[in-house]
Amino acid sequence: LAQVRFPCRHRVDLCWLRRWPVGMGDFGDLVLVCGDHHIPGRAADLPVCFKELLNTDKIKTILCTGNVGSDVVAEQLKDQAATVHIVKGDFDFKTDWPESVVVNVGAFKVGLIHGHQVLPWGDPEALHVAARKLDVDILVSGHTHIGGVQELNGKYFINPGSITGAHAAHATEDVVPSFMLMAIQGQTVVLYTYKEEEGKANVVMSKLEPQR
Repeated sequence: LAQVRFPCRHRVDLCWLRRWPVGMGDFGDLVLVCGDHHIPGRAADLPVCFKELLNTDKIKTILCTGNVGSDVVAEQLKDQAATVHIVKGDFDFKTDWPESVVVNVGAFKVGLIHGHQVLPWGDPEALHVAARKLDVDILVSGHTHIGGVQELNGKYFINPGSITGAHAAHATEDVVPSFMLMAIQGQTVVLYTYKEEEGKANVVMSKLEPQR
């Protein structure tokens, strides 16, 4: 079996990102990656610290893994960015959203699915098969409610987790609220993973390099 390795990650100063300094403009437009809101069924709202961070006009594209929970949340996402892609989750019963979407983000082809279609859930080899079928460099998926970044055989798999920290009976570890931001820096995607802990947002940075 091929070895799964994790991209290099670095702790970064949250205050630096929160102020959205001039240097952030070097990255160009930001892409919000989120999903599994489950509002109002399993959660009432986003953590306050997330709402403060996302109150910005720098987000131009949103990739949502589905299971948002209501039309209200879907409309809020559509109001936040010029381009919004939402895929159908296993609890999005009354929507006509697609099962998958493929978009270009910088030098990468990015595929977006909910993740319940890939068995075993969250398995890197199964995700690799799905990524090959969509012919993408990065596959974004949710469903597990556990955020993370993996790489296998030249493909990246990113899971933003649940932005509200909604309960999931199938979760393999404690669920904490999380989401991701993608920033384009030349041929590189800089990925910021935010997790809420004790009312504060902690962030980890990963750099994704083209493998083709």
